[in-house]
Amino acid sequence: MSHRQIATVFGGAGFIGRYVVQRLARRGLAVRVAGRDPLAAAALKPMGAVGQIVPIFAPVTVEADVARAVAGADWVVNLAGILAERRAGDFDRIHAEGAGRVARLAAAAGARRLVHVSAIGADPASPSAYGRSKAAGEAAVRAAFPAATILRPSIVFGPEDRFFNRFAGLARLSPVMPVIAGATKFQPVYVGDVADAVLAGLTRADAAGKTFALGGPEVRDFRALLEAILRWTGRDKALVTVPMGLARLQARLGELLPGKPFTRDQLAMLGRDNVVAPGEPDLAALGVAPTPMDLVVPAYLARFRPGGGRVVWPEESDKRPDPDLFAA
Repeated sequence: MSHRQIATVFGGAGFIGRYVVQRLARRGLAVRVAGRDPLAAAALKPMGAVGQIVPIFAPVTVEADVARAVAGADWVVNLAGILAERRAGDFDRIHAEGAGRVARLAAAAGARRLVHVSAIGADPASPSAYGRSKAAGEAAVRAAFPAATILRPSIVFGPEDRFFNRFAGLARLSPVMPVIAGATKFQPVYVGDVADAVLAGLTRADAAGKTFALGGPEVRDFRALLEAILRWTGRDKALVTVPMGLARLQARLGELLPGKPFTRDQLAMLGRDNVVAPGEPDLAALGVAPTPMDLVVPAYLARFRPGGGRVVWPEESDKRPDPDLFAA
């Protein structure tokens, strides 16, 4: 009887993970979706055949759970990550120690390939704890699993993203659009392209042991992205630059709110460009053609338009469509 390949995806129930799990299931692999919330992972089961997608409780912070999750796995993908700490030290526990633990135990279990998803902002000299912890995680992965493929995406966009959706929601509610660090450059990358890059990292021999930066075809500064969001959502709002002193106060207050929507660490990250460096291996090196924002983002932001994206007909009866045209 032939062995059915097994893939373990840490953080598979998250934004990027759903797309990765779908692609792995389409290839016929048995997929273990590992993380803190097996109930959330259970929603992915319809992406595969009966019993093909298996949610398991396995936080990257728990040695025994990680070991159980990678046992017998051919491929391992680590997508686990957070944008804000619930407790001090969470960045290091998840991004650094957790990443190293996954890589070490995957190697010990005999996994053939490992893809670790980091971030373009990974840098041991980063002003943010997030960026430093991501860099420490990359180093730990390389030490434990030298043939691992490391992917560093810029801001990831897609229907469930927390960037374009968040600012589109703000545009709907706020009388103005606040701009913090408007000159900082970003290179947003489509979530489907990131998932394709993960698959390429698992299957291409020339990807083993390498690091790739993932960015879309366009580089725009933060202000230009906000202008695009206003255009896509049909909102006529003034863009108002927020002084850095006020931004720091907002970040302090944001850390006190549920979910910590804005933190001082995130403010520090906004001080650096988030783009693919010249000559750095990128999506093209993995055989993936980057998707432009204009082909994807306007469609899922339509719900933020006046009228919720529905067609609003003029009040004049002579401009309304004839109801008979829509009769069955």
